[in-house]
Amino acid sequence: MKRYALKDNDLILGAREKEYVLRVKDLPDGERPREKMIKGGPSALSEVELLAVVLGVGTRKEEVLAMASRIFKQYGENTIVNQTNPNELERELDIPLAKACQIVASFELGRRFFRKTNGGPAVVRTPKQAYDFLKDMRDLPKEHLRGIYLNSRHRVVHDEIISIGSLTASIIHPREVFRPALDCRAVAVIVAHNHPSGSVKPTKEDIEITNQLVEAGRILGIDLLDHIIVSKNGFASVPADYNN
Repeated sequence: MKRYALKDNDLILGAREKEYVLRVKDLPDGERPREKMIKGGPSALSEVELLAVVLGVGTRKEEVLAMASRIFKQYGENTIVNQTNPNELERELDIPLAKACQIVASFELGRRFFRKTNGGPAVVRTPKQAYDFLKDMRDLPKEHLRGIYLNSRHRVVHDEIISIGSLTASIIHPREVFRPALDCRAVAVIVAHNHPSGSVKPTKEDIEITNQLVEAGRILGIDLLDHIIVSKNGFASVPADYNN
């Protein structure tokens, strides 16, 4: 089994909801998300209902339950957990910036407590472990570029959605990939993106992106260990030495 090898670069200089969503005011008092939580605890609520509680209220054009349902459907139930940029959420989901901040803050709080109570962050040493960490991207309707950032012990120190939309080497700038690595002092990066088509075969653009990022990482002294392609039919690894 292939395992990721980290270099010493210190010496280098330089659950799906129904389409129709009831409005909160249409629900009996005991079935409204807040009242339901007070009565039965958070475990009694669905993911959409929990997010509705976080959001509090909707907007003039969208009721809060409809908004929560749409957010999960459009962004992915698990992928949104890893989004740390409220400006991206505001733009991609067409929601107020204040609500995007509420979402990012709630997941960040949960993530921090999870790390404290579950023995620390994940360890990624192989392509299969990388896929297991990233497989929540399988069914996303849009292409997401995501980076996982590792320390010298292969532990994930940061996880970030870098961009959303069709990926080409011309629109993915290395600084967007490696800036988080510098911020969190990671020594290596694994990037991944999903193919909504279901194909796991790397495209010419996928290979170009990989090579571009490998070269940029060498200058910074940060290894690009792999480029993982995720789809509903599995995954593919596109390392720096990939041969089509």
